[in-house]
Amino acid sequence: MIFITCIYFMVDCINKFLIKNGKVEKCAEFNNDFIYSGINVYEVIRVVNGVPLFFEKHIKRMEKSMKLIDMKLPYSYETCKGYVKELIELNGKLDGNIKIVINADKPKKDFIMFYINHAYPTESDYKEGVRTILYHGERDNPNAKIVNDDFREKINEKINDKQVYEAILVDKNGKVTEGSKSNIFFIKEDCVITSPISEVLPGITRDEILEICLENKINVKEEGYKYEELMNLDGAFISGTSPSVLPIKYIDENLLKSTQNGIIKIIMDKYREKVKDYINYWV
Repeated sequence: MIFITCIYFMVDCINKFLIKNGKVEKCAEFNNDFIYSGINVYEVIRVVNGVPLFFEKHIKRMEKSMKLIDMKLPYSYETCKGYVKELIELNGKLDGNIKIVINADKPKKDFIMFYINHAYPTESDYKEGVRTILYHGERDNPNAKIVNDDFREKINEKINDKQVYEAILVDKNGKVTEGSKSNIFFIKEDCVITSPISEVLPGITRDEILEICLENKINVKEEGYKYEELMNLDGAFISGTSPSVLPIKYIDENLLKSTQNGIIKIIMDKYREKVKDYINYWV
């Protein structure tokens, strides 16, 4: 799994400070050149009550991504942990999203950590579920988090035009794979269905959900699901850094009773517990 950005990857550094190569810099004075071009390994981490959620998993994933391109993370886990704590304290921002970027194709490997803009679902979204649409298209490399501006722009246009929360991707074989910026889970009777890891971006929240299913003896099938059969589902939900576990109310015009589904309720409750436990034990 490689998480990289390509040419024209646009990022806004928000709040007052960022950390670059271990040193504090002002966002207003930061030169964005290296994150606007080339290949960059990155992670996006949600901060809740001053705690970067599942931080060690994000760093481990970043280490694996670097290894796949024959490189090493320039700092140890403990050093990265110290930097993220410092960044949170400096900005006084207890909730938000932090991005970590390492440029991978330049002689000098810069390491930068900064807050970015975010958009979280509303309380109503969680209670009622959100609207989604199907989008027939797929990533060139489903395991690689590569920004494809043309692909992203087309999907965003569709999302904005239809006024929906997310677009669900359908591959050339008619199988639903993932959301344009999330992982997707379906419920059929007593089983949770999600695409195999080889066909999707390996999300941290996705991993937590699979752990919850294992711990609570919830059946899981990691397999493709034909889009023609979506009307037969008992429920569906989105997972991701920003949405967490978010029920789906509509897929196109297909109405789902996801917020009433017992399995989805269990997963949502258990995920909230995991987040609370992580926050309580973070040091």
